[in-house]
Amino acid sequence: MAKDELATIFAPSTEPLRVTVLVLSGCSIMCVASTIDPLRAANRIAGKTIFDWTLVSPDGQPAITTSGLPVQVAGRFESGAQADVLLAVGGFGTRYETASQLAARFRKAAKSARVVGGIEAGGWLLGRAGLLNGRSATTHWEDLEDFAASFPEADIRPDRYVIDGPILTSGGASPAFDLMLYLVRSRLGAAVALDVASVFIYEQARAAGDPQPLVSLGRIDRQDPRLAQAIRLMESHVDQPLTMSAIARRVGLSARALEQLFARSLGETPGAYSLRLRLNAARRLVLDTVEPMAAIAARTGFSSASTFSRAFAAAFGEPPGRMRRG
Repeated sequence: MAKDELATIFAPSTEPLRVTVLVLSGCSIMCVASTIDPLRAANRIAGKTIFDWTLVSPDGQPAITTSGLPVQVAGRFESGAQADVLLAVGGFGTRYETASQLAARFRKAAKSARVVGGIEAGGWLLGRAGLLNGRSATTHWEDLEDFAASFPEADIRPDRYVIDGPILTSGGASPAFDLMLYLVRSRLGAAVALDVASVFIYEQARAAGDPQPLVSLGRIDRQDPRLAQAIRLMESHVDQPLTMSAIARRVGLSARALEQLFARSLGETPGAYSLRLRLNAARRLVLDTVEPMAAIAARTGFSSASTFSRAFAAAFGEPPGRMRRG
């Protein structure tokens, strides 16, 4: 890995930047697009190749995304590939990728890159390769707790994206877009970055340190800050749910007024919304992890595994164990 002072790619320059993107099956097509399309648009606006990217996969075969759409690649990822920027784009299955050969190849390729990054779950590959030790990093909010436990030598943050010297990590598709816009702005200026954002009608670019929300509120936080505050309180207490009366007090409403606000804005009671929020979080843990059901119940605020199982079955038509097996 190049020294930090030599590694920065976030400086004004029109020199071509070589970018190798390792696409791992199971990633989101939106993460791939959010990584590549801002660079493509920047090239078009600049009228020259500023960003020269190559897509590769571990075996040279098309990477299959979560939507079933394949991503065509130029070939197999090789440890000797020369690139200024080496990025891994991963999905939830990446956390279980234990192939030491891939991590070793990635670690070797990283030595000749100026910057190495993980998009969404791509950070797990960086961690397996030993590249996060002593670094700050992030990943998708659903994985943050387990990510931090898996890589205790790293400082894991709930930020949208993190730049720590030559290591970049982002929390998902939208944060990856923000990161690429920041790269474009750093190298080509704010005007070009605005033009790139305008190509995609992207108006709400976020800063690196902005937190990753469990619920994307869109314009709700502008239309009614009290509703946004109530939802944020619910998502920050998934493991130990607050009573609706406590939430109402914190947002400056009566319990009745809170019910009316949720009914008017979302068409359901605050209690029903909170339960659905917790059950959706539980379903992701059931499908995307191997955690015991009792642990999932505790993490999503249920008093026992049996209570959790009944609520889960009522919501999704089958108990969590059967859904996992299926």
